[in-house]
Amino acid sequence: MRLIVSGGGTGGHIYPALALIKALKKRDPEAEVLYVGSERGLESSIVPAKGIPFKSTKIQGFKRSLSLDNFKTLYLFMKSVHETKKMIKEFKPDVVVGTGGYVSGAVVYAASRLHVPTMIHEQNSVVGVTNRFLSHYVDRIAYVFDAALDQLPASKMVKTGNPRAQEAAEVVSNFSWQEYNLKNDVPTLLIFGGSQGALKINAATVAAIPAFNQRDYQVVFVTGQKRYDGVMEQLKSTTIGDNVVIKPYIPNMPEVLPKVAAIVGRAGATSIAEITADGIPSILIPSPYVTADHQTKNARSLANVGAAEIIKEADLTGDTLVAKADQLMTDDGLRQDMASASKQLGVPDAADRVLDVVLSLKRD
Repeated sequence: MRLIVSGGGTGGHIYPALALIKALKKRDPEAEVLYVGSERGLESSIVPAKGIPFKSTKIQGFKRSLSLDNFKTLYLFMKSVHETKKMIKEFKPDVVVGTGGYVSGAVVYAASRLHVPTMIHEQNSVVGVTNRFLSHYVDRIAYVFDAALDQLPASKMVKTGNPRAQEAAEVVSNFSWQEYNLKNDVPTLLIFGGSQGALKINAATVAAIPAFNQRDYQVVFVTGQKRYDGVMEQLKSTTIGDNVVIKPYIPNMPEVLPKVAAIVGRAGATSIAEITADGIPSILIPSPYVTADHQTKNARSLANVGAAEIIKEADLTGDTLVAKADQLMTDDGLRQDMASASKQLGVPDAADRVLDVVLSLKRD
């Protein structure tokens, strides 16, 4: 099997691609993979660090308002299509897969023009501009949320889940809360605004610390590395209880998640894949700064079946955060019901499902 994968710009596009590659290598150790990304995207550092062959092309996104810069975008897109056609002809892939981001638009479109079998993976409830464009040219569309069904050609769609979920489900965790000077027999709430941290979530949590100090449950607050010093400065005159731990980041998050009683965080596609794979109850605070408010729609898919509670960022304060946390963390039965609902949404074999679709496209 020879596979080209393309996805970039954010971890939400990159990590599902990496999970797919991992599943392929597990099933076929002799498989050859080439990852094509953008010059300046996160993938340009993340992918080579994984030992995966990587090539780049220069591309940028369209502005949503009228802009002369869009002429440059169109020029770069056509140039990237030309460049990636050469890469495709040289590598001779059996299938080309796009997981989102502008770079995948050029790569997958180029492959379709060369009559190479193609597939895209849509992680969100609201389909992005790139995948809407590519949906007219690809052979198959793998998707996660049913809300995407009426936005893309139904005849091409296959429900697979997010490949990242399988990585989370397969983790065997030996993590102990004692590493954080906490107790293993006390329910622990994880508050995590993403790798960079989230200002509004951090501010609400800082305000909530005095109340959390008085609770019987434990709280682990992850600020994001760049925001840690600022948070600690805000808390310099505040007592931090023995049941509260503040960290800039957690390097072994996949091992920690199975030990979490509930989580507070954003509603990105990768986060939801991991949360549901582990069956974790959640309090979701969708980012209002994403395209078409897709995180809110992602969150509703969990809330509608009782797997999550939602706090709008506009309504997020220390008081509203504590109220939701208390509701969840002091009711074992509610947490168990929410955990069960979350688990039912999870797709623990999602990477294998996506891989099956990829392999079905391979011509003999």
